[in-house]
Amino acid sequence: MSDPLGDPTGRVPSVTSSEFEPVAPEPAGVEDVGSEKKKAALPFWLELPLLILAALVIAVVIKTFFFQAFWIPSSSMEDTLQINDRVMVNKLAYRIGDLQRGHVVVFDDPRGEEAPQETMVEAARRNILEAVGLSVPRSEFIKRVIGLPGERVEIVDNKVLIDGVPIDEPYLKIGSVMPDFGPIIVPPGQMFVMGDNRNASQDSRYFGAVPTDTIVGRAFVIMWPVDHWTTL
Repeated sequence: MSDPLGDPTGRVPSVTSSEFEPVAPEPAGVEDVGSEKKKAALPFWLELPLLILAALVIAVVIKTFFFQAFWIPSSSMEDTLQINDRVMVNKLAYRIGDLQRGHVVVFDDPRGEEAPQETMVEAARRNILEAVGLSVPRSEFIKRVIGLPGERVEIVDNKVLIDGVPIDEPYLKIGSVMPDFGPIIVPPGQMFVMGDNRNASQDSRYFGAVPTDTIVGRAFVIMWPVDHWTTL
């Protein structure tokens, strides 16, 4: 009787397992998805300006609410700060801490001079340059806090006295000369500020005490040039 499988010997032909191994189906659309991603990617020439724009927007936001680079335009804070130094200003300093004598602060121009009118483009350009420390804010001063609210400030024999006691000022520019001044009492909510270069500083001796709510922030480090780097 012949074998039903057609083998005259009657043996069942061997079948290797590889003949029955399932073949994994190729994921549908893999090649299509990859090609779609390639098609969706922006060209470099278009992506680069978008990245630059995003970086500038972030810089302006940081400058407005958190930290600001401030360019030193004058000699009023020598020798602590030199012309063209850049300092970093912490705008949150007095929201979480107290104002102290000796702090170097940036504050709005107390003389009440109106800033010149500018177009939207000019304002945007100014904000960007100020954000990276390439331009000085047009209406802000930088000085050192000398007198706090309620204190009696006077200058006698080239010494600053607070409530009748001379204070130590190791930061003064060598050769600084101060004419006698005062005494005055610093009003509540105000501060008495002076530049470290007492011979060339327009400060509270001229425009009076400054409201503390006009403080922009505290300068805490010189960040440029590199060889001037130090904390304040």
